[in-house]
Amino acid sequence: MDCQTEVNCGLHLVIQTSSLPEKNKVEFKLNKETPSFPGRLLQHDLERNYSSRQGDHINLVSSSMPSFPILQRSSEEKILYSDRLTLERQKLTVCPIIDGEEHLRLLNFQHNFITRIQNISNLQRLIFLDLYDNQIEEISGLSTLRSLRVLLLGKNRIKKISNLENLKSLDVLDLHGNQITKIENVNHLCDLRVLNLARNLLSHVDNLNGLDSLTELNLRHNQITFVRDVDNLPCLQRLFLSFNNISSFDNVSCLADSASLSDITFDGNPIAQESWYKHTVLQNMMQLRQLDMKRITEEERRMASILAKKEEEKKRESHKQSLLKEKKRLTINNVARKWDLQQRVANIATTQDRKDSDSPSQDPCQIDGSTISASPEETGSLDAGLTSALQGLAVIDSHLVEVDGDTLSLYGSGALESLDRNWSAQTAGMVTTVSFTFIEFDEIVQVLPKLKIKFPNSLHLKFKETNLVMLQQFNALAQLRRIDQLTIDPQGNPVVNFTLWKYYVLFRLSHFSMQKINGTEVTQNDMIMAERLFGILAHVASSELPQYRLISILGDARKKQFRYLLETKGKKPGIVNEENNDSKRLVGENTNRATLNYTTRDFYNEKLEEIKEKKKFCKMYVEDLVKEATEINMKNEALQKLWPQMFIELVRDAVIEIRNKNSYMKLCLQQITDQK
Repeated sequence: MDCQTEVNCGLHLVIQTSSLPEKNKVEFKLNKETPSFPGRLLQHDLERNYSSRQGDHINLVSSSMPSFPILQRSSEEKILYSDRLTLERQKLTVCPIIDGEEHLRLLNFQHNFITRIQNISNLQRLIFLDLYDNQIEEISGLSTLRSLRVLLLGKNRIKKISNLENLKSLDVLDLHGNQITKIENVNHLCDLRVLNLARNLLSHVDNLNGLDSLTELNLRHNQITFVRDVDNLPCLQRLFLSFNNISSFDNVSCLADSASLSDITFDGNPIAQESWYKHTVLQNMMQLRQLDMKRITEEERRMASILAKKEEEKKRESHKQSLLKEKKRLTINNVARKWDLQQRVANIATTQDRKDSDSPSQDPCQIDGSTISASPEETGSLDAGLTSALQGLAVIDSHLVEVDGDTLSLYGSGALESLDRNWSAQTAGMVTTVSFTFIEFDEIVQVLPKLKIKFPNSLHLKFKETNLVMLQQFNALAQLRRIDQLTIDPQGNPVVNFTLWKYYVLFRLSHFSMQKINGTEVTQNDMIMAERLFGILAHVASSELPQYRLISILGDARKKQFRYLLETKGKKPGIVNEENNDSKRLVGENTNRATLNYTTRDFYNEKLEEIKEKKKFCKMYVEDLVKEATEINMKNEALQKLWPQMFIELVRDAVIEIRNKNSYMKLCLQQITDQK
């Protein structure tokens, strides 16, 4: 039977097992002062013990209970404290059976040793459950508490958030001071306003979708390095991230997309030690009112706005540069593809020409009655495919002109047209290096005079993928004003495979006093070796040319000097001074080199056409002369044959005419009179 004892200053509660004798009763005395239900919970309140009850007076009667204890209250106590029950600091290891208290709304088990939540499933009207500072390892036994709005499980041993599926009305969830490593199983709590996960083992924040009512999130004293999904919380106002491992704003960039956040803390993180910390946060979160529990002033906001504008300008400029770089990359790739296709077409044409020249000019051979011939269809189809590809590339940017510092870079043959632009004097004077890429060398030769005029300070030429295939092509560079450095990239320039190509360049362009070739310094020994190797070649070339060809090669000043030397050569044989000999030698060397020139294929083809036209004209002219001479000769022969008869007739006519002298005289006088 239940036993009730009145105490002057408190309630008399009896906890007993099912039907034990009176000696097994455990008595508690509880103060009448019960804390009021909190109207609003702040994060500081939730981290601390929710209510202090150090003044409770407890009398405990020792007994041995083989099962859960049963808690019963008197009718008077139920009337006085009808909706709440406080059992804190009672050294409980289990939740007692609470019988006849289905109307309870507040239940407090703070500061006990409870390891499991149980025996409260019948309290279906419960709104506030406080199990702070116990030894609970798992969230369980709450599935029937559908009215629960406040659940305080701080300072326990919970490792995982679970079994909250039925608590859809939950307003406050306090799980601080546990061992939770991941946020999970809370997406259904659409009415949750306060979530406290401080002092856990979280390393990242995500999986917050669905918490549409959350206004306060406490994540202080964890191991968080990055935050996600916070921008998906439409009502979040306060976020506490103090004392974590956040080292970069990029790791919490989602916060900048939150329109509702007004208070946030980052103190105790590595990011808070950076000089740019405060300005960066304010730049990205202009709606903040408090940062690290300090109100943001208008001056701070204004400075952050100014810095934000500058940062935005930098980003726009950076984005612009990125776009330009990407466009440059795409253009160069397109030029490279077009160049590759052109080379393949040229190779096919060259191969076909060789086949045509090697094959006999006769009908296809007849073998066993069948005709065997080359397969022009295959060659034609490949050629057509390449041509189609080239036409497709032509609609995209097919060339690129870029000035970077003192370097002018030209990609694609179309870039050569840029030399006709009106370059500013400053830009043109600044360019000292000109780089040619994916351009036929023969096309470059045609613009070298323009290059000399437009960029007079260009000292360094670079060639990559320009089809430099023979030493003779270097002769064309002699027409430039000056070259100090020359770089021939092995890619697309087979000429560098020749062992002596550098020596030939030094010999042919010796008047430039070249300093570097392909980045290597030119020495005096290199110059001597170049002269030894190719000096005789130039002498032989010049000795085979007639004087008019030598004079046409030289400039005006050199022509006068050359003629003077030729004139003085024969005036006083044997009495030529040393100065004249030296001058002659110098002119001869330069003349010898000048004879080693280069004619581009197009120019050579033009010359061939011109020569053909001249030959044709000469042939026609000679033919006309021969025809005219033949006709004259034929007339002369005909005259010789007719002349004897003609002479006889002339004599006869004269004799007949003067036979009557008087008549003849009258006739002559009449003719004279008629003429007057």
